[in-house]
Amino acid sequence: MPEGILIRGIGSFYTAMTEDGALFVLRAKKKLRHLGLTPMVGDRVLFSPGMGEEEGWVEEILPRSSSFVRPPVANVECLLIVLCPEPAPDFLLAERLLVECRRQGIRSLLVASKRDLDGGALAEQLRRDYAGAEAPVFSVSAETGEGLDELRAAMTGRMCCLAGQSGVGKSTLLSALTGIDLEVGEISRRIARGKNTTRRAELLISGDLRVFDTAGFSLLALSGRMEPQSLRLYYPEFAPCEGHCRFDECLHDREPGCAVSAAVNSGRIPAVRRARYRELLREVRESWEARYD
Repeated sequence: MPEGILIRGIGSFYTAMTEDGALFVLRAKKKLRHLGLTPMVGDRVLFSPGMGEEEGWVEEILPRSSSFVRPPVANVECLLIVLCPEPAPDFLLAERLLVECRRQGIRSLLVASKRDLDGGALAEQLRRDYAGAEAPVFSVSAETGEGLDELRAAMTGRMCCLAGQSGVGKSTLLSALTGIDLEVGEISRRIARGKNTTRRAELLISGDLRVFDTAGFSLLALSGRMEPQSLRLYYPEFAPCEGHCRFDECLHDREPGCAVSAAVNSGRIPAVRRARYRELLREVRESWEARYD
């Protein structure tokens, strides 16, 4: 039975590509639905090719290394978190994405786009705020081409996806990185928010790059019902402080004797990073307390 990767999904039809580049249109077997499985773009699958003009069938979905519900993509290995000077950066969205990446074992890159607008000031801010987040910062411009070669090198060999709020120019950046012309929407001058132009998920392949083209992650919430005690585990800056707080179950919020608070006060952890952590912790607590409602 041949193996392929799903590069496109429209309605109930999927396009699989084999290692030699052959394409097959498939439908999902009913047994997958009975197992609670829905194929996603990025899935590695075993399939039965169709005969003549008939579609083939997805027989089995191989184990996923990661997955997202919105957009529905699987096996993302590297997430590019795109921010830019205008519209104003949504740092809390970036925070959620960084946590989700660490939760699923996905490499994360912080991409300060449109550097032609601010000369790289946003990239410098990101390097300060996320110095210990283990997320390299790239300063790029799709307009001038600055920084694109370095970003491509970091993406090569991984299944990549771009994420960020509407209006940051993900489609424009994706076109510049891959050389594939994509539909691009203009930013609304009235409200300075982007008009989403991507309607479905697709895996784009250009040379050594494999990049998902998706509708974005702008409504992302932290997956599932996370225990409040777990959130701190996804902040690498906090790791050296673990075991040094007065209380074993310290949430690194406002508890007395907190080693993270001491690190913030001494400048070893940026205060804005802990402030954003506190905001996410509030959301996680509320979700956890309402889990039986």
